[in-house]
Amino acid sequence: MMAPWLVMIGGFFGAMARYAVSRWAARRSPRFPLGTLIVNLLGSFLLGWLAGSGAADAEKLLVGTGFMGAFTTFSTLKWESVQMMQQKQWTKVIAYLAATYLCGIWLAWLGYHLGR
Repeated sequence: MMAPWLVMIGGFFGAMARYAVSRWAARRSPRFPLGTLIVNLLGSFLLGWLAGSGAADAEKLLVGTGFMGAFTTFSTLKWESVQMMQQKQWTKVIAYLAATYLCGIWLAWLGYHLGR
């Protein structure tokens, strides 16, 4: 019965953190989706670290499912990519997707090994 509460509490704080990072990044990089890139790369690392840490189930629900589920964003990544494609910003969209996927996988791997 506690599991939904852990996810909800983690999700609240994850969403608030994502909002703060997105606003901060938008002021620094108005023409590139830096906020989404930061939250997705940081989330990849932290989720990898959590997976490797041997955290308890409650911690995984609170931080992994709740916080990271709300902090990271797959749908925004896709929408921003589509917008760049519509504007024919090919170099930017390729760099964005490459950084997100290649660095994200590497950071998840690194986080996992550092968590162990």
